[in-house]
Amino acid sequence: MGRGRVQLKRIENKINRQVTFSKRRSGLLKKAHEISVLCDAEVALIVFSTKGKLYEYSTDSSMEKILERYEHYSYAEKALMSSDQDYQGNWCQEYGKLKAKVEALSKSQRHLMGEQLEALNLKELQQLEHQLEISLKHIRSRKNQVMFDAIAELQKKEKALQAANKNLEKELMEKQKIKAITQQALWEQAHTSSSSPAPSLAEPQPIPNIGCYQGRVAAVREEAARLPVRISHSLLPPWMLRHLNG
Repeated sequence: MGRGRVQLKRIENKINRQVTFSKRRSGLLKKAHEISVLCDAEVALIVFSTKGKLYEYSTDSSMEKILERYEHYSYAEKALMSSDQDYQGNWCQEYGKLKAKVEALSKSQRHLMGEQLEALNLKELQQLEHQLEISLKHIRSRKNQVMFDAIAELQKKEKALQAANKNLEKELMEKQKIKAITQQALWEQAHTSSSSPAPSLAEPQPIPNIGCYQGRVAAVREEAARLPVRISHSLLPPWMLRHLNG
């Protein structure tokens, strides 16, 4: 027959209890050594007997280092849990504050839009009106500033365009002048090449007909004498009047 399952309860018999303690203690130390070797784990085992006798086991590291590591890990875990709880509490408080701010801002926005004004008394309505007047003043001031800046910018652009236009006109006039000079030079060159050769100094020059000239002068004088000229009201100089009167 196999061994039956041992009932887990305190052994009343002192001798049996001491024997069981020795056996189980040896098996526990053996299991601790096996897990430390097989799994490369750091194991620290502390057992106190009924009489207060200490039995301990630790791996290659000393018991003090393992206990210090345990205390550090336990303290860090407690601090993390505490910080998480504090963070959750702070987050809840912050959420409540932000929610209240959002509600207040929404209510103020509705009031500024002229909505839900029934709950406001006379003083609150006067404050709201004063706030709107101040806001409107700031808006108008900003609008005027933007308009002035735009006008100044347009004036700068206008001056720049006028200067560019003057430069273009100057360049155009210079080009036209150069073109006219070039055309004049080409015309003179063409006229010179197409004209007859100048007479030589050895050839006699024709003498102008003086009689024909005197006849033309006399005809002009006769024509002028026939015109009804009033000398007293004329603006012509005296020497021209003498010639006209013959």
